[in-house]
Amino acid sequence: MKKTISFKRILKQLKDDAIGKDAHRGITLTYAWMANQFGHISLGFIPSYLVFYFSNFNAVKSAIYVSVFWLLFELYNFLGPLLSKSESKSEMVFIPKKSTYTFKPKWNNLAFDTFTDVCFFAFGAFLFSLLITQGANNTVLITLFILAIYLLFATRYWFVTKMYQFYARFPFQFRLSQWDFNINADNKLKVEQFKNSSKRAGNHLLIYGALSTGKTSLGVGVLNELSIKNNSCLYVNAFKMFNYFFNDEDDVLEEHEIWNWKTADFLMIDDINPSEPIQDELISPEKLLSFIDTLKPINKVNRNILRNKNIIWVLGNKQPININYEDSWKKMLLEIGIQEEKITTISL
Repeated sequence: MKKTISFKRILKQLKDDAIGKDAHRGITLTYAWMANQFGHISLGFIPSYLVFYFSNFNAVKSAIYVSVFWLLFELYNFLGPLLSKSESKSEMVFIPKKSTYTFKPKWNNLAFDTFTDVCFFAFGAFLFSLLITQGANNTVLITLFILAIYLLFATRYWFVTKMYQFYARFPFQFRLSQWDFNINADNKLKVEQFKNSSKRAGNHLLIYGALSTGKTSLGVGVLNELSIKNNSCLYVNAFKMFNYFFNDEDDVLEEHEIWNWKTADFLMIDDINPSEPIQDELISPEKLLSFIDTLKPINKVNRNILRNKNIIWVLGNKQPININYEDSWKKMLLEIGIQEEKITTISL
């Protein structure tokens, strides 16, 4: 069953973001998103005032011209990479690179985000127009009403989506389309297939590779795309995960959690082993299995959870001195009870 965020939890997040000093508590993704939207409203409101004050345009025309400017600006940033099929060198304005995307961006999602930004700009512009115009202007009122209805819908979607991303506990924010390391077509297909896994399908993706081959960022990118689809995901470092196996109180969620490794739909276990230049295997499959079993002959609870969950396992590079390195980890998963057809390996 899909782990969803309740309306009560959304209200709690709003309360937590609104009350308290961010210098003390830190900034959440939801807080940052809301602050960004207030910035967009200001960038509609303030330029409209300046155009109105320094020109002969009335308040409504000023609002329209500012809204059109931001529309064209956002269209340029959105359509530039879409039409040229290339990535931008700048995050502010589209400046094309020569290389194309390894994994295509989700253009529908980006279009939705772009349109939402434009609507916030326009809302600020027409809000200025309403405040400065003497007497109610039906055109302005209707425009603000339509924008407000849409923005209520968009705000709920993006606020909840940011919650899914934040509670995945990513070490950094990263989308799969930003991943630009080397990968062959077969491995690329495996990534796409895992990304399309259904809830509780029990698919397992093992990622091998040397240092700086993009193992972690690939896993984070995949997990982030799943979070944006409002799947409950969790990133965890291997050594912290080893401790979780022994914690019988994991069923009790902390105040800062919505889900944990047992209840999340998708799980990523990072840095299970080091990469080059370290050749030694610090954690063997046998040792990891003993942790899963909590040093008992068998731990059915932990095994069942792992067997039925979609998991990305980030391992070290395939050791040249051990040609059976990948097979040994696959054998461990088979020992847990995972079906062979649900185990996929990628070597970067």
